[in-house]
Amino acid sequence: MSIAKLIITAVTVQGLTQSEAATKYGVSKGWVSKLMTRYREEGEAAFQPKSKRPHTSPQATSDNVTAIIIETRTDLIRRGLDAGPETIRWHLEHHHHRVVSRATIARILTRHDLVTPEPRKRPKTSYIRFEASQPNECWQSDFTHYRLTHPDGRPGPDTEILTWLDDHSRQALSVTGHIRVTAPIVLATFRHTISLYGPPAATLTDNGMVYTTRFSGGKGGRTSFEKELQKLHITQKNGHPNHPQTQGKVERFQQTLKQWLRAQPHQPATLADLQSLLIAFTDEYNNRRPHKSLPRHQTPATRYDTGIKARPPDTAPDNPHNRVRYDKVDKTGCVTLRHAGRLHHIGIGRTHNGTHVTMLIQNLKITIIATATGEILRDLILDPARDYQPNK
Repeated sequence: MSIAKLIITAVTVQGLTQSEAATKYGVSKGWVSKLMTRYREEGEAAFQPKSKRPHTSPQATSDNVTAIIIETRTDLIRRGLDAGPETIRWHLEHHHHRVVSRATIARILTRHDLVTPEPRKRPKTSYIRFEASQPNECWQSDFTHYRLTHPDGRPGPDTEILTWLDDHSRQALSVTGHIRVTAPIVLATFRHTISLYGPPAATLTDNGMVYTTRFSGGKGGRTSFEKELQKLHITQKNGHPNHPQTQGKVERFQQTLKQWLRAQPHQPATLADLQSLLIAFTDEYNNRRPHKSLPRHQTPATRYDTGIKARPPDTAPDNPHNRVRYDKVDKTGCVTLRHAGRLHHIGIGRTHNGTHVTMLIQNLKITIIATATGEILRDLILDPARDYQPNK
């Protein structure tokens, strides 16, 4: 029996005064008085514990923000893009100027039955994660299949999609559709990608015959792709057989790509139709879609464009002072940098307080870039004689 029921019974049945009941059960007289008032007004309902929930919740997410969250998720799913809480949070911040936590978005999606329960996934901590430290330090490549569709809806011929992906930034450098990927096509797309972005320091692929002859039993010599790598002094890396996780970034890209392709209302009927869709997706993926694996959920293009590019060992400039540093603008509008053992404060502006930045440092030349957007906040030549570098 609850303490409230005992006290009400003691007063109404046993004839105790409110003061005597309070003393007997070790509670305050004021609480007994409020309890009896509630009993006279509500009757038996007074026996039930009263909710301690506040009458108002000023910090609760507004209906307008909730509607934006639901609308954003619906739109992302319709377009075949990732629509998880992290992605929605990024869109809210960058497109609607609303800051909502990931947990809040997850609760709203669950409350509106917009989350499909999945079996527990393997924890991320169990994976051994690696990432190239610079753009062009390593390019991953692989190809996957996608079937065309006849105009009447019947399945069409199979095609293959070849991708070149930058390991550091996840930028899709080249995505092309083919009837069948061959060694000459691999070489041609590789050369074209180099003409646009410069040569990488290394490549990482599986052991397909279009990439390498390492498992061909010593027959046929090297592929044209392997000869090209040797000529350009580019390191060739190949994953272990039957272990696609080594090329995990390009494998994950292909999964995202095919999810987007399947969501398109008009499926490609020809190779030209497919290539048009690949171009559209590559533009969306590189320039507008936030990437959960990148700092501050940058777009791949932002991270690629703001990094110092690596080059093959024999062609890299002999400059030991090139480096990249990540920081956050402090409350005074500054970032700090140590040069020749001396700490320097570089003014950015108080309006950028809390902004995460990437600093590209080449000797005394420093470029400071907003990590999330790629905006150049300051470009200066460091004055080693001054502790504070004013923002002129």
